[in-house]
Amino acid sequence: MGRRTARAVFLRWRRKTPAELERLRRLNVNRCGRIVAGRVVDFVEGETAASKSSLVVYSYEVAGVTYEAAQDVSALPEIAARARVYSGRTASVKYDPKRPGNSIIACEEWSGLGA
Repeated sequence: MGRRTARAVFLRWRRKTPAELERLRRLNVNRCGRIVAGRVVDFVEGETAASKSSLVVYSYEVAGVTYEAAQDVSALPEIAARARVYSGRTASVKYDPKRPGNSIIACEEWSGLGA
């Protein structure tokens, strides 16, 4: 195995950070998800010594079951700025049809918070 091949194998098998895993989850739900009407319940900002978080709490219904979820949108600053004023309003939610509890209100390529 040459030096280049070993590096390629290492890069392919390296562990993903939690932020990278969350980004991949958001993009996957965006790609395969279905859209349903939901409601922004709350917007919560928090700060620790290590990081700052911006959570959008939202609810939606699929097949008669009501789900409530929270998404950290601190990695999406333009969405976080918009979500501050969206509390109590209707929004679109994308959910995974195979696992309806897996949902997003925004990602890098889509936002359910309107323009």
